[in-house]
Amino acid sequence: MTNRSRLFLGGASLLLIVSFLVPIWRISLKAPQYPEGLGMYIWVNKITGQQKHDLGKINNLNHYIGMKTIEPESITELKVMPYIIGFLLVFGLVAAASGNRVLLYTWTILFLLVALVGLVDFYMWEYDYGHNLNPKAAINIPGMSYQPPLIGSKKLLNFTAISMPAAGGWAIFVSMFIGMYLSFKERKAGRREKTTQDTQ
Repeated sequence: MTNRSRLFLGGASLLLIVSFLVPIWRISLKAPQYPEGLGMYIWVNKITGQQKHDLGKINNLNHYIGMKTIEPESITELKVMPYIIGFLLVFGLVAAASGNRVLLYTWTILFLLVALVGLVDFYMWEYDYGHNLNPKAAINIPGMSYQPPLIGSKKLLNFTAISMPAAGGWAIFVSMFIGMYLSFKERKAGRREKTTQDTQ
């Protein structure tokens, strides 16, 4: 691995620190009766309201339509995620320090798998909250579900739900894409080196 690649890999790994300091995802709700909007932030280890009381207000609204209460302390992923990201951070630094291409490839593949599993898990979490409704809820519309979008916006009754990565999430994606680029670049360099050796 070139020194330049090692430097970029180290930087990409350290970039994951950002995900511990700021939210990784944001879900916002907009409606005429809430002109200021409601929202919640998903961090690596907790869920908070966009404003101080937003999470409580969202849970109250969810109660009327039969959705389960969002209880951050009961969500297993929030307990596991800090360790997964911490592992990727340390692994990336070890790979950068060693200059070993195989470690770079392994780090990138693990990162891609974690990202894919994380997005699928998040989708399933949203699906569960949006579809498994209490049939005795005050507002019960047959066939209606309230699953927010994975990414983008979606109309839910008179609310518009918007789901997007927050600063921490963008830091994770940038780190992953740097790893993908470095893996592609180093693989090409490795092939050139092998070709050169074979012709000597």
